[in-house]
Amino acid sequence: MPSGRASFAERRARAAAQLREQDFGALLVSPGPDLQYLAGYQIFTSERITCLVIDRDGKATLVCPAFEAPRAAVAAPDIERKTWGETEDPFSLVASLVPPSGAIAVADQMWASFFLRFEEALPRRGFRAASLITRGLRVRKDATEVEALRAVSESADRAYARILGRPFAGRTEREVGRDLAEMLRAEGHDEVGFTIVGSGANGASPHHEAGDRRIAEGDTVVLDFGGAMRGYRSDLTRTVHVGKTAGREEQKVYDIVRRAQEAGYAAARKNASAESVDAAARRVIEEAGYGERFIHRTGHGIGLDGHEHPYLVRGNREPLEPGMAFSIEPGIYIPGRFGVRIEDIAVIGADGSARPLNQADHAFATVA
Repeated sequence: MPSGRASFAERRARAAAQLREQDFGALLVSPGPDLQYLAGYQIFTSERITCLVIDRDGKATLVCPAFEAPRAAVAAPDIERKTWGETEDPFSLVASLVPPSGAIAVADQMWASFFLRFEEALPRRGFRAASLITRGLRVRKDATEVEALRAVSESADRAYARILGRPFAGRTEREVGRDLAEMLRAEGHDEVGFTIVGSGANGASPHHEAGDRRIAEGDTVVLDFGGAMRGYRSDLTRTVHVGKTAGREEQKVYDIVRRAQEAGYAAARKNASAESVDAAARRVIEEAGYGERFIHRTGHGIGLDGHEHPYLVRGNREPLEPGMAFSIEPGIYIPGRFGVRIEDIAVIGADGSARPLNQADHAFATVA
């Protein structure tokens, strides 16, 4: 997060400038990544609404339940607060802070029940997605954010190194997933978001949920895991082999995916389109004869959200810029047999090239 409250104020000022430029009246932000980005306030979403109101002139007010005001004062001491009691109407309170003209930007992840109440409290007003304002701010990470992403990526790297020393054969996917979660926390994660453990044929399902299948010697296992430290997310995938020697096709597929990822890194540079990175990685897999087995995009942006802009996918001509952080994760999936995916987080540096934040070993590791 920013090193001082002035950085949050500067972010809110830039948001207000975007409101004016796009002829919006106000931005309404509920708990989630946008609130953390603009106010440094991280709180769970509940039936009691908390809402940051930023108007086109840059005035910011945090509307929150009265009993949560002490917590908000500590997290965001520089933002004016207006509180509401259990029997009061917070939606009318928020509406009173919204200028009388201009469209209203509403947090993309706001609960529909809250949005519907705002429609009632602010009739005949145009509502638009807040990402029209916040996307351009959040997509380019500043130096503090890049460092936060580096720290959480290194934590995931350490967890991966530790899991290689644990037994796989004879244990269930769920048990290995629990080990991964434990290691992520031990290495500094505040939150574990997911631990995908896809063994054998389950590895051909990219988002397989770890289950009760017992891992056997000779299996190829996809490990995809991540979480958060101080709000910023990790996402790392490695594929391992259980036993001494991987089969010929498994090794061949692994080598193809590794070359595809390297091609993606080579293509990821300042001013290159997001889709060109996908095309570069996909070309390697297609030329090797496995094109129909690469069934997802090459990558997604990452930051306070696990998936955010930019998306590395065909059709996205958005140019890459310094500060953009994203995954590069090609994969090949053989139904009924196995899958291979390799994923790292990269950031476009000041020199215009993609630099990896993950340093975990890329070898086709063998585990017991």
